[in-house]
Amino acid sequence: MKTLILAAGALTASMAAADTPVLTVYAPDYFASEWGPGPKIEEMFEARCGGCDLVYRIGDLLPRLLLEGARTEADVAIGLNTDITLKARASGLFAPHGQDNNALTLPIEWTDDIFLPFNYGYTAFVYDKTRLAEPPASFDALLDAPDELALVIQDPRTSISGLALLLWVKAVYGDEAGAAWEKLAPKVLTVTKGWSESYGMFTSGEADMVLSYTTSPAYHLIAEGDDTKAAAIFPEGHYFMAELAAKIARTDQPELADAFIGFILSDAFQAMIPTANWAYPAVMPEDGLPEGFERLGVPDRAIFFDETEAATLREVALAEWLAAFGR
Repeated sequence: MKTLILAAGALTASMAAADTPVLTVYAPDYFASEWGPGPKIEEMFEARCGGCDLVYRIGDLLPRLLLEGARTEADVAIGLNTDITLKARASGLFAPHGQDNNALTLPIEWTDDIFLPFNYGYTAFVYDKTRLAEPPASFDALLDAPDELALVIQDPRTSISGLALLLWVKAVYGDEAGAAWEKLAPKVLTVTKGWSESYGMFTSGEADMVLSYTTSPAYHLIAEGDDTKAAAIFPEGHYFMAELAAKIARTDQPELADAFIGFILSDAFQAMIPTANWAYPAVMPEDGLPEGFERLGVPDRAIFFDETEAATLREVALAEWLAAFGR
């Protein structure tokens, strides 16, 4: 009898698990890590959805989705970026997000009905005030700085921040971008595959400046009580980047996917972003930004290429970069 009771209990639990709707969200590694925003988002959404299970599948987003195609198990993708939306859109894998773009508080106009921003930032060179008392005050000043100035940047072929720098330089210097890279190259200590390696080298004292974001010092200031990190703000402007979410067109959980996309613009989600993803929220929270964000440098000008412009410029800009770095 005891065996029958245990078996019945196991069967009931199995049936309950089978009845639990699962929302599968593809996300980058950092997003779902313990220090990323993913765990908090999972907790908050599951509390709202009334008995669903949010499951992350982490890895390179777009390459994986393109490889899987119509066979993908994803319901939502989160963590895409503004410089790959043309390729993503052409895949036909994504459906309209159905949200009101007028609710967004971005520094640029956003009209895309497929890809929904959940946060944004500006590419910048971050420095340590204890190592560099007088940082370059402009992009021109950075290029003219002594070659002893040690920078760490990311590879535009493997890093979204590296690609943003590529487009930033192209926006500022146009046809003279190749010459700008030639001037910058001697100051570059190394080019890393991704942001984490670069930033780790910077925080360990191996470099004077690192390619990062204007909001990066907020982490040190708020989480560590360290005000020695700052972003150099250039009058030429800074490249704007947004991180995006999108609904998978062939999802087998359309209502749950829609609920998640709608949750992204909620005040609870957006209020969590500044200190969970160390970025600006796509919609200003009701209580504003956390204390400490007012001390960050903010560019006077947001530089941004739309997806068509970025795709048109990328090949030429990458060739200029490769010529300067001999790779």
